[in-house]
Amino acid sequence: MEIVIVDDDVLVAGALKTILEAGEDVKVTGTGRDGSEAMELYRRYRPDVLLMDIRMQKVGGLEAAEQILGEYPEAKILFLTTFADDEYIVKALKYGVKGYLLKQDYQSILPAIRAVCTGQTVFGTEIVSKIPQLLQEKKNYDWEACDISEKELKVISLVAEGLSNKEIAEELFLSEGTVRNYISNILDKTGLRDRTQLAVHYLRAVG
Repeated sequence: MEIVIVDDDVLVAGALKTILEAGEDVKVTGTGRDGSEAMELYRRYRPDVLLMDIRMQKVGGLEAAEQILGEYPEAKILFLTTFADDEYIVKALKYGVKGYLLKQDYQSILPAIRAVCTGQTVFGTEIVSKIPQLLQEKKNYDWEACDISEKELKVISLVAEGLSNKEIAEELFLSEGTVRNYISNILDKTGLRDRTQLAVHYLRAVG
C-alpha cells in the first residue's frame, strides 16, 4: 500500500511514517504540511490512502478533501486528528471521506488504513457514537421511489452500522459477491456515490 501523510506537525508526520512503515506492506511515498501540499501530493502519487490532519495552517484538511474528492471521487482519504468537532465530522461525511480517527488511538491507524484500502469506511468509537445525533435533522430519503426492496434496505441498514461486506454476508446468509452486487445496485438506484453517502442518508432517514 502506498500512503501519503499530511500533517503540519513535522514530528507527528515523522512518527506516523515510522509506525506505518513498520508494516511490511506499507510504503509512505510522500509527506506534506497543509492542504495545498495534500492536493499536489495526491495528484503526483495517487496513493492508496491519503492520511491527513484537519486543522492545518494555510489550507485545511476539509478544504483539501473536498477538492481532491471533487477531482478524484475514488480517492480514499482518512482523517487523523485531535479534534472531534461536530462540524468537522458532518463535513467529512458529506464530502465522502473513508474514515475519521482521533490521534490518541495510534494502535488503530494501521488496521484502519488496511480496512480503507479494501473499501470499508472506518470511524473511531468516539466518532461513531456522535453520528446519529449529528444527523438528526430529518431529510428523509424516498427509498420506495428508488425501488429499494426490503432486502436491499436491510443491506443499507447494515452498511450504516459500519459492517463490512463479509460481515453483512454472514448476517444475511449471503455470499460476499451477492452483497457487493446488492450495494452496487443500490448505489445505481439511488444515485449516491459510495457507502459513506449511503450510510449518511440512511441515518438521516431514521434519525
